Formats: sequence, C-alpha cells, structure tokens
Amino acid sequence: MYAVIASGGKQQKVSQGQVLEVELVEGAEIGKTVQFRPVLAVDGDSVVADEAGLGKVTVEAKVLGTTKGKKIKGFTYKNKSNQRKRWGHRQKFTQVEITSIKAGK
Repeated sequence: MYAVIASGGKQQKVSQGQVLEVELVEGAEIGKTVQFRPVLAVDGDSVVADEAGLGKVTVEAKVLGTTKGKKIKGFTYKNKSNQRKRWGHRQKFTQVEITSIKAGK
C-alpha cells in the first residue's frame, strides 16, 4: 500500500517504513508522531482519490530529527551603478519515518 501526501506545498509518494525529508514541520519534536494529509491512496487494486474516501485514510509518521538542505548562493548587481548584493539560503527539513498508512472502511 502506498499514498501520496501533501506537505509544505509539495506532494510525495510514500509507503510504510520509508524515511524521507519534508519541509520543516512546526512544533514537531523528536520521537513525536505527526499526521499528513493524503491526496491519493492505493491499496492493491483500489484507488482512493475522492474527499469522502480520503477522510478515512490516515498517514502517520514518526519525527526522527531536523536536517538542512544544500546551500543556495546568489548574486545580483546593476551595471554601472556599483550596486551589488550577495545572498544565500539553506532550507530546513524535518526527517520523518512513515509508520502507518491506514485505510478506513
């Protein structure tokens, strides 16, 4: 069984036991359980994609910790005006392990 979850404006395909990085989940402490909103659930031959069916599906994950992504560097300038700006960004992620995907009847 697998599901497609929505987290941080992105969608990811997950299955039970998978470890993945999602955008930072506020208030999530190490060892706590968080729930994700499923967008699609597939159980063998049946596919659940409607709101009524997805209301019964739960996707739970255990928080393993936080990580940082790759450093992104940028540089902007304007010609002939001595205007220069260096900037950088490093995205923070929450590392989670999918513990269960349950489809209610």
